[in-house]
Amino acid sequence: MGRGHRFDERHARQRRSRHDRPAARTGRRRPNRQDGSAGGDVRTGRGSALTDTGRRRLHNEDTFVCEPPLFAVADGVGGAQAGEVASLLAAATLEERAAGALGEETLTTLIVEANNRIYARAFDDPAAAGMGTVVTALLVDETAGTVSIGHVGDSRAYRLRDGALEQLTPDHSLVGELVRSGRLSIEEAEQHPHRSVITRAVGTEPLVEVHTDTLPALPGDLYLICSDGLTDMVKDTLIVELIVAADLDPDRAAEALVDAANAAGGIDNITVLLFEILAGDPVSGPTPAVPAPVSEVEIEMEVEVAAPAAPVHRHGAGAGGRWVALLTILLAIAIAAFVIWWSLKR
Repeated sequence: MGRGHRFDERHARQRRSRHDRPAARTGRRRPNRQDGSAGGDVRTGRGSALTDTGRRRLHNEDTFVCEPPLFAVADGVGGAQAGEVASLLAAATLEERAAGALGEETLTTLIVEANNRIYARAFDDPAAAGMGTVVTALLVDETAGTVSIGHVGDSRAYRLRDGALEQLTPDHSLVGELVRSGRLSIEEAEQHPHRSVITRAVGTEPLVEVHTDTLPALPGDLYLICSDGLTDMVKDTLIVELIVAADLDPDRAAEALVDAANAAGGIDNITVLLFEILAGDPVSGPTPAVPAPVSEVEIEMEVEVAAPAAPVHRHGAGAGGRWVALLTILLAIAIAAFVIWWSLKR
C-alpha cells in the first residue's frame, strides 16, 4: 500500500512502489464481455506506481496498492483529511485478499467490506462524518489469462493495446451520467463546472454498488489505473503519446504522466499505476504475509471539521471547512475572555 505522506511543500512527490518480474451488488457488465477467452499463458511483468500531491493541495488523499496480482487506486473524498483515512482503510482492506482468491467476485467482496468499515468508522466518529473514497482495482488471473475489474467512482482504468487506449471503467460522476445519456459531449464534460461531482463512492452509504468486469489479457497489454488528478489535466490522446514516448516502460511512463498533470496545473492529487502483461507461463510469487486486521492498522487522522453527508460528493475539502473551524475557535476564545472579565468585575 502506498500513499503520499504529509509534506511541508505543496508540491511533493513520492514513488511508493515498483516491481519487476522475470522474462452487496454487482454492477452491469458490458454487452461485449468475454470471460477467460485469452486462455492463459500470460504473466504480469513490470509495474510502477507514483503518487504526487499536486501543485494546489496541502495533503495527499490518494492511496494505491501495487502488489501483483492486485493493483488498485483509491482517491479519498469527504473534506479535511477524512478522505485520506477512507482511502487508507480501503487499501488496507484490499490487501487482506486471501492468497489465491481471484476474479471479480473477490473484488466485489473486498470493496463491499471496505464500504462497511469506512461507513462504520464515519458513523462512530463525528469528525469523520461523510468521508468516503473512490476505488478502482484490477486483479490478474495469470492461469485463466484474464483481468478482473472492481470499480466505484471516477478514478479510471485504461488498457493500451496495439497503440489504442481504451477506458475500461465508467465514470460514476454527474458528467459521466450526462455523457452516457447523450446529453453532454466528452468535450463539454471536460469543461463542465461540476465535473468533480461523483454519484457513487465507497463508505458514504450503508450499501455500495460495485461495477465489475472480466476481460481477456493478452501479451503486450499495458494497464493504467489513475485518479482524476491525471485525467482532469491530461487528455487521453496525450496519455497515449507519453506512454509510447516512454517505450511502454511503466516507471518512465508514470514519471511522464505525473509531470504532465502538474505542468497543466496540478489542481488535485495525482496517482498513476501501470503494469504490463507478458507472454509466458504464470509466475508463482512468494506467499504474501497475512496483513494485520484493519482495526490494528495504524491510521493517523487529523480532521479539522466534520463534513456533512450528502448523496452527491465533491472532491476536496475547500476553504469553507477551515473558516468554520477558525470561527469556532475565535468564538470559544471570546466566551472565555468574557467569563474572566465578568469574574474580575465582580
